[in-house]
Amino acid sequence: MNKLLQSPYSWVFVIAGLVLINRIASQWHARLDLTAEKRYTISAATRELLQSLDEPVNITVLLDGDLPAGFKKLAGSARDMLQEFKEIGGSNIRYFFRQPGQGMNDTLRSELIDSLHRMGINPTNVRARTKEGEGEEQRLVYPGVIFEYHDRVAAVDLLQGQSSIDGINSLNNAEALLEYKLAGAIDKIRRDRVPVVAYLTGNGQPQSYEVYDLIEKTLKPNYGFSILPVDSVPVIPDVFDALLIVKPLTAFNEAQKLKIDQYIMQGGKVIWMIDKLYASLDSLQRSQGSFIAFEIGLNLDDLLFKYGVRINADLVQDLNCAQIPLAVGSMGGRPQMQLMPWVYFPLLSATNNHPVSKNLDYVLSQFPQSVDTVKAEGIKKTILLASSVNARILNTPAKVELNSVKNEEDLQTFAQTHIPVAVLLEGEFSSLFTNRISSAAKDSLSDLYKAPFRSSADSSNKMIVISDGDLVTNFVSQEKGPLQMGENPFTHYQYANKAFFLNCMEYLVGNPGILETRAKDYTLRLLDKKKVDESRTSWQVLNIILPVALVVLFGLVYAAVNKRRYQN
Repeated sequence: MNKLLQSPYSWVFVIAGLVLINRIASQWHARLDLTAEKRYTISAATRELLQSLDEPVNITVLLDGDLPAGFKKLAGSARDMLQEFKEIGGSNIRYFFRQPGQGMNDTLRSELIDSLHRMGINPTNVRARTKEGEGEEQRLVYPGVIFEYHDRVAAVDLLQGQSSIDGINSLNNAEALLEYKLAGAIDKIRRDRVPVVAYLTGNGQPQSYEVYDLIEKTLKPNYGFSILPVDSVPVIPDVFDALLIVKPLTAFNEAQKLKIDQYIMQGGKVIWMIDKLYASLDSLQRSQGSFIAFEIGLNLDDLLFKYGVRINADLVQDLNCAQIPLAVGSMGGRPQMQLMPWVYFPLLSATNNHPVSKNLDYVLSQFPQSVDTVKAEGIKKTILLASSVNARILNTPAKVELNSVKNEEDLQTFAQTHIPVAVLLEGEFSSLFTNRISSAAKDSLSDLYKAPFRSSADSSNKMIVISDGDLVTNFVSQEKGPLQMGENPFTHYQYANKAFFLNCMEYLVGNPGILETRAKDYTLRLLDKKKVDESRTSWQVLNIILPVALVVLFGLVYAAVNKRRYQN
């Protein structure tokens, strides 16, 4: 070995060895995930999905070019994640990074931006240094990913459901959700059959502009969809994977309730979005500054109670709330309007780590009621959305006022914490009608379902109960028409209502293994700013002097070794 190293051609062997090592490393690599939150560990469901691909999926990430530091980090994490996907999926995963509009003229760039907007990829306005480095400029970043499989195209906005004002925390949440969003999009684009969703009508449910975003932009692009008048069918067909009951305004009769009950017993999934009290911003604007919220009388209490929840006849108020324009004075006989927090529009959030609601921005609600969980044998209850720690309940008769918080004493009453508004129920539900219908009615149902009347579900089922019918509706602007779901019409801030609803749907009828990846945590291990400022000079000196000192030391040691070798 010594002779080999002393040979004048030893450098050839060194170079050949390095080339061989690099060649092996380019063909095979491994990585140990030593992070506490296992951020680089791919879930079993994602692995199974990637290994089952039979055709290539082309993935284009729109995060390239000169990006701000936070987005550059997000792009790097996306690249790492896709490389892991490629290691598992092999040649069936192809990914590229592109800068939207690069090299295009203004017309083509405008068409591309319109296309991205239609696909659901919205720009984020960021500040970045100019190329000269002498100032800052406003720049649009499109944090989206486009997927192509066969003749199908799908898109994902990496920041959907994240706060647009929360900066680094929003980008951190986006990193935590990378596996879920990338794997979820691949899972959806390769499906040959999509779940079919029925939107139940017949009890005053909205069907026009109020649910335009829900139906046209959320349900139809992602699911098979049909409007189902409840009285048009003898039973709810099992062709529907899920049933939506959104903001009914008239009472359900027993025949209608029986149809819903037996649909659930047959394994159908339901999302209930129910207002027990009638209260709306329009009512307040038409009144003289106040009105009484009254109970609608939907006749659903016994059905929901049997399944494990009770929606109370009250209103939840919260100091953590959205803003609306309120009169704060007058000038020249005209009221002076100012955006003020309004406690009837609570901003809801998760109280646990359930994948449906974790890592989301606030969800905007309007006049929600409180929800109690009640004893139902074999049913697991999980709170998905709740108020903040500064909330209170306004019991009926509930008087809704523009100025409901009048003094410091009123503020002290907001002392209730985490009042439930959305609850997930899981288990083998029991029918409300077990001992309430005749044998003839049971026989009739048996003929319709081609199966006996079911007094309980044969297997575990799921449903979600939300005590706010407006959680999935949208405001309508006179200038712009229907706004987006969860958009405040006065501040135009986009809350996470759509992301929450899609997560609910995915949990009920999608791939549960993929959804579990939403529960990942990314811990920000930030430096202590105070300590950084205190020791800044010491570290700067150390970083300048230490490398120079090491080079000098190495030179001295090298010279001494050579001198000693030649002396011998």
